[in-house]
Amino acid sequence: MTDAIEVDRRLLDPQLRVTYANEGWMPVRRVAGVVEVAASSPLAPRRRARIEQIVDAPIQERRVEQGAIVAALTEVFRAEYAEQAADGLYRLDPVLSARYVLSTSQKVIGVLLLVILIACAIVWPLTTALVLIGIASVVFLASTLFKFFIALRGSRYDLVARVRPDEIAALGDEKLPMYTVLVPVFREARIVGRLVENLGRLDYPTEKLEVIILVEEEDSETRDAIAESDPPAHFLVVTVPKGSPQTKPRACNVGLDVARGEFLVIYDAEDAPEPDQLKKTVVAFSRADPSVVVMQAALNYFNARENVLTRMFALEYSYWFDYMLTGLDVRDLPIPLGGTSNHFRTAALRELGGWDPYNVTEDADLGIRASALGYRVGVVDSTTMEEATSRLGIFIGQRSRWIKGYMQTALVHARRPFALIRRIGLRRFASFSLLIAGTPLTFLGVIPFTALTVVSFLIPWANPAPEFPPVILWICLLNFFIGNALMVYLNMMGPYKRGAFWLVGWAILNPVYWLLHSLASYKALWQLITKPHYWQKTEHGMSHFTVEGIVGPATAPASA
Repeated sequence: MTDAIEVDRRLLDPQLRVTYANEGWMPVRRVAGVVEVAASSPLAPRRRARIEQIVDAPIQERRVEQGAIVAALTEVFRAEYAEQAADGLYRLDPVLSARYVLSTSQKVIGVLLLVILIACAIVWPLTTALVLIGIASVVFLASTLFKFFIALRGSRYDLVARVRPDEIAALGDEKLPMYTVLVPVFREARIVGRLVENLGRLDYPTEKLEVIILVEEEDSETRDAIAESDPPAHFLVVTVPKGSPQTKPRACNVGLDVARGEFLVIYDAEDAPEPDQLKKTVVAFSRADPSVVVMQAALNYFNARENVLTRMFALEYSYWFDYMLTGLDVRDLPIPLGGTSNHFRTAALRELGGWDPYNVTEDADLGIRASALGYRVGVVDSTTMEEATSRLGIFIGQRSRWIKGYMQTALVHARRPFALIRRIGLRRFASFSLLIAGTPLTFLGVIPFTALTVVSFLIPWANPAPEFPPVILWICLLNFFIGNALMVYLNMMGPYKRGAFWLVGWAILNPVYWLLHSLASYKALWQLITKPHYWQKTEHGMSHFTVEGIVGPATAPASA
């Protein structure tokens, strides 16, 4: 355990709290005109002179661990860290924050459209129904076709940031930059031992690596479990001060404020990245254009064989990370980040304002914000293995949060659509619309179109509106069938790059999988209205699989 530091708060400048953490020093007390400075590394003469200038006094150096400095800072400045983590982006640019769901103009336009829709439904009920069904059908097919053609384009290319083994071997430890790993955890006591083991495998010099485990203030159970796992010295446990909203991105913002790395990556508690992922990313960044500020590694699942749901997860992620993201990258289109294994240039991440704690799919939002500022997201050829959700109730909750976040992101970036078009161009704006707005709209349409299909084919005599033009009905059903067929094909493609051919046949169940997404999308829409910032936590540690294989029965969930 790191010893606590007694600090004279009068010596600390709140405006320098990021500097204290980043540089690994802080003034702790004054004795007879000399300021004692706690430092996590020896102070070179030039650095010492600079610190003396800042504190306006001669200094006496005292060596402590970096964890002690961070713990003292987060205790002394807990209110400042909490406020910055929650509202830093909102202060930087309120329009880019999901703190409020709809802007004033969006509310006005929404009310006007609703009034017009109700009026049309009263005066021309059949025509209104036809128009709505037609629009839904076109959106469904357009969004699906977009994903299909982008994924096909991606299948023609290998990953653009492929790194050769000899390039990794040529890296000298002395030339490697400082790297920060952020791991936000909440009620993860059952798997923190596995977390320490997985991240302990990272092939990176420990003197240039800091693993910051972000634990919520009230989560003493997880904090105790981390202490029992006896993590290495370069693992820091940082307490996230109480505050609202209590979300993963808010915790990550606290981590960003204390991070020392030139590069920074996010991992989830159950993640098992390939050991050389950090080194691969360093090489990839060194070869990339300076406009590339994020590298996204691929995600896949170590428990894909567990049940039907985990197989569908693995199919989806295989096509998404191995084909879809590559296609977006090749076409220079905005890339919505995954929630984990995104590697940032830390300075650029701070310039972007960090994560939006009010957006429950903060990763996708950050990818779009980066694109709007002219930055690019790259793809690196490394994989992080995760635990796929294997239980239906947890799956619906997780997907409803993801879809709600896409809805939030679409609404946020629709507040200034013409400004966004001027910044990123019409082609990239269309991509954003089809991917970020089109995805939840597509899922919302799955249940109605499935019901329409069943009624039309199984009970054709049950026609509530005989005057309904059959040609419109059949065009809509054709669009629905084409969209589902394309997604089945894409999911069949997914396993080929990784040689997981045993998964291919399961892709035929994708229409059923999309029905589950549709259920989640209606839950997401309801939560967007009733509790937009609620973070539905996904339970981890439920699988009896690990990265190494099957180890026994799943651990029973802890009582909440």
